Amino acid sequence: MKQKKIPMRKCILSNEMKPKKEMIRVVKTKENDVFVDSTGKQNGRGAYVSMDLEIVESARKKKKLEQFFECDSDAMNPIYDEIIRLIYREMIPKR
Repeated sequence: MKQKKIPMRKCILSNEMKPKKEMIRVVKTKENDVFVDSTGKQNGRGAYVSMDLEIVESARKKKKLEQFFECDSDAMNPIYDEIIRLIYREMIPKR
């Protein structure tokens, strides 16, 4: 039986290639709205972030998402919080 191809994406924070299912998508729309896309299907310019707390915290200090999406840090702080919340949600064991 032929194995399915696993889609890989590159993390914009760590430059690592990982499976798409292990990443969180952040989207910027044409109206310059930036938000976390939990479904992975929203319209707009998407970027993928690894589900690693250390990488996200260091990116927050270095303001990497602000540079990538060309936004100010006030607009990006809720995005960082949402990414961290989703990472913690994934850490909870599923029944």
